[in-house]
Amino acid sequence: MTEPQIGDIQPMHSRPNIRFLLNGRDISLDDVGASDTLLDYLRLERRLTGTKEGCAEGDCGACTVLVGRLQDGRLRYEAVNACIRLMASLDGCHVVSLEYLSGPHGKLHPVQQAMVEHHGSQCGFCTPGFVMSLYALWMQNPDPSEDEIETALQGNLCRCTGYAPIIRAAKAITEHGSPAEDALTMERDDITTRLSALQDGKRVDLRKDNSRAILPANTDDLAQVLLETPDATMVAGATDVGLWVTKFLKDISPVVFLNHLEELRKIERRDDHIHIGAGVSYSDAEAILCDDYPHLSAFWDRIAGWQIRNMGTIGGNIANGSPIGDTPPVLIALGAEITLRRGDARRTLPIEAFFIDYGKQDLVPGEFLETIRVPRPGPDARHSAYKISKRRDEDISSVCAAFNVTVQNGTIQSARIAFGGMAATPKRAASAEQALVGQTWAEASLTTAAEALAQDFSPLTDWRASADYRMQVSKNLFRRFYAEHSGATSDVQLVRA
Repeated sequence: MTEPQIGDIQPMHSRPNIRFLLNGRDISLDDVGASDTLLDYLRLERRLTGTKEGCAEGDCGACTVLVGRLQDGRLRYEAVNACIRLMASLDGCHVVSLEYLSGPHGKLHPVQQAMVEHHGSQCGFCTPGFVMSLYALWMQNPDPSEDEIETALQGNLCRCTGYAPIIRAAKAITEHGSPAEDALTMERDDITTRLSALQDGKRVDLRKDNSRAILPANTDDLAQVLLETPDATMVAGATDVGLWVTKFLKDISPVVFLNHLEELRKIERRDDHIHIGAGVSYSDAEAILCDDYPHLSAFWDRIAGWQIRNMGTIGGNIANGSPIGDTPPVLIALGAEITLRRGDARRTLPIEAFFIDYGKQDLVPGEFLETIRVPRPGPDARHSAYKISKRRDEDISSVCAAFNVTVQNGTIQSARIAFGGMAATPKRAASAEQALVGQTWAEASLTTAAEALAQDFSPLTDWRASADYRMQVSKNLFRRFYAEHSGATSDVQLVRA
């Protein structure tokens, strides 16, 4: 008789299926692979073909749906990309596709009616995604500003009718109905009750052919699962791993999913720091981080599109170790620390120490990123964060930079400056920092420090930017930082990065 292998024995408190709601139906599935996507399930299994497949990487927004989940007992809906949302992550959720929208007496939904009346659709392929994004916005804010509309539509890229008709349609939705009368509002209590009934506190262990997907019951169970399967792929928002599936056809099994773990989704302001669970999404982190650090407000909107910010996590952006990740340079400049856990053991280290080399992080098998600790802002500190990219919205950085400089009585007391896109990892500009400390707060001091970047970085040339461009724009950002914090912007031509 063959001995069972570690991880093959299902614990007593586990189940072999996911349970969720699709529009108005209760769904239970046990034949779910680690790489199965929500888009394929909707289109191929349920023939809900209003949800379109465009880029298959979370950029175009044609596949936008709403996913509702309970957070601290309250039901919350978010616009997400179905193309990279993996099926196993839907346990305990409510999926809303375009087909569920309807107005009173069988008429068009108010969002759809507004799009028709203001000529917001041309060929129609991208229209369902626009409708779902605008639906999510309308439910949250029935009277949005133009900036809020444009932010909500960052992740919908077609716009074959032009921007103006769609913006006019977004402003006119409430003329055709009120969110208070919408089906998702009217049935909120019922959906909350049904989703609450699905929360049984069990581990989910899915098997399909040679594929395996695990949803731990809680973070303690997560620690145990990773000891049992240290080679597992950890997936939170799937905004990176999803492309491994759709673009590279990579086998990611076994997969351990994290997005449902409430302990990892907590963010709170404490006396001297902001505590961020590794599973906190960009959208969930925005309000608290930007309240303490207002300079991040403009920067945050530059991180992908709305759908990706709703799915992607701060912990995932750190853990994948990308040299062009958006949040690591910011967190390094702010002096953040991370806590790693393996079993019951934990260790804390400065975030910059986590990045060892390209594709290599200070993470041992069975260990996972649990929390991020961001210090509260200190007195006399001056902060800025910049993202340089070819396209303003929903693009990958050519260079990302963050500054945290403390000035007292006209003298620079301390400096933390970090860059992405300039080395194999997100990295501090140690020589430039040293050149600043003790110097007078003056443009000449910043210009001199910028020249020290050549000692810190030897950037590469790729299709996003040349090495010379990266170095020059990084130096220029020192001048921009000074101009923004000295009231001298009138003397400097600043371009929106």
